[in-house]
Amino acid sequence: MNKHLKPHFIRELPASPPLKKLLGPSFILLGLGLGSGEVILWPYLSSHFGMGLVWAAIVGLTMQFFLNLEIERYTLVKGESIFVGLARRWRLLPWWFIISTFLGFGWPGIIAAAAKLFANITGLPHFDWIAIGLLIIIGLILSLGPVLYKTVETFQKIVITIGVPVIIVLAIYMAKTADWSALASGLIGHGNNYWFFPKGLPLFTFLGALAYAGAGGNLNLAQSFYIKEKGYGMGQFSGRITSLLSGKVEDIALEGTTFNPTEGNIQRFKQWWRNINIEHWLIFWLTGIATITMLSFLAYIVTYGISGTESGIDFIITEGKLIGLSSLKIVGTIFILVTTLTLFATQLTVLDSTSRIIAENIILTNPVKIPARKLSKFYYIIIWAQIIFGIIVFLSGFSEPRTLITIGAVINALAMFVYIVLVLIINRHDLPRAIRIPWWRQLILLIMWIMFGVLAVLAIAQFFQNT
Repeated sequence: MNKHLKPHFIRELPASPPLKKLLGPSFILLGLGLGSGEVILWPYLSSHFGMGLVWAAIVGLTMQFFLNLEIERYTLVKGESIFVGLARRWRLLPWWFIISTFLGFGWPGIIAAAAKLFANITGLPHFDWIAIGLLIIIGLILSLGPVLYKTVETFQKIVITIGVPVIIVLAIYMAKTADWSALASGLIGHGNNYWFFPKGLPLFTFLGALAYAGAGGNLNLAQSFYIKEKGYGMGQFSGRITSLLSGKVEDIALEGTTFNPTEGNIQRFKQWWRNINIEHWLIFWLTGIATITMLSFLAYIVTYGISGTESGIDFIITEGKLIGLSSLKIVGTIFILVTTLTLFATQLTVLDSTSRIIAENIILTNPVKIPARKLSKFYYIIIWAQIIFGIIVFLSGFSEPRTLITIGAVINALAMFVYIVLVLIINRHDLPRAIRIPWWRQLILLIMWIMFGVLAVLAIAQFFQNT
């Protein structure tokens, strides 16, 4: 146990507001997944292996739905991020989150993909320079927004509201009867001459795609920041990160506020739990299923069996061209623009989430000597440090988007294998008995943990066989 962290303050659990006022955090988590798994990795797999893998995307997203809610459960009750809860039990764990977050998301693959697509439709050369410019724009957006959470939430709401309907309409317009049959078969794992796993499936890419069926990696844990700053449950009593230039400074304490398990508090918790389950189901799961399925479906309809999609993200460029040929050229251009905007928004949110994670865990390495009031300062230092690192990567010539994304995705799958069981432990032992994780949710997390472990071993074995 970490004796350097203060015990929780005790207050009454506030009543839950109406569901419509709780909408927000799940938009951010959904947006985190759109630019990696949904837009790139799963459509890439569908363009090469058909719709027979779409079942795995749905399984991965469903498992992350339950994982995210357990992350929310802890913060709802304790009023602090789950990183603080984990650091209370394992003092050295913050170092792991600092290292694994940077290694998993420091590679600027998402913004590289956005820049490459933008360069394609504008005819501009040197997409790596475009990527550098986009990184700087993201840094300015995050640095100048008065209240950081509102900036990120608003940005993702706009992008998802525009992007998701465009993709669904395009997929429905382009699909033929045989395509719908392939989709129906894929939902039960039946592809073209295979069941569940096609021959030649690159397990590294599959493992990365499974991790990115949703936010992926340590980004799932960042959900606790967003529900805290949205004011869910006991998070109402914590401060928010504001702009160093234009925001009003708010008091921030890493240690949270909790409640005694009285009958009234337990009843209010049940109402909160019901509402956040509905919110996450509607925004993250239902919208996520529609998006990941339709993006994969669209890639299959347009590019399956087409040559010239073997490397990088060329299949998206080919997809846009073929959509334009099948309808109007402007429609293909709109598809590429929407995809570019989605990738840009995802990179913005990734930089926000990773900077939050690293900044808070830096303080948690020594909360006595590093006061919580420095959280905002650390946050902005880390944002710009990651941007500088991304610029260095591009200037070094290492800029292939899908390779960068796959490297990060595999690292994040390993990170998930580490923390899933840790989340399970603290939700079993550190919460009041009446509101602990029930046995059937424990079973889902255990299955998820074993699945990531087995796939990681198989992917590593396949990698060494091929080298």
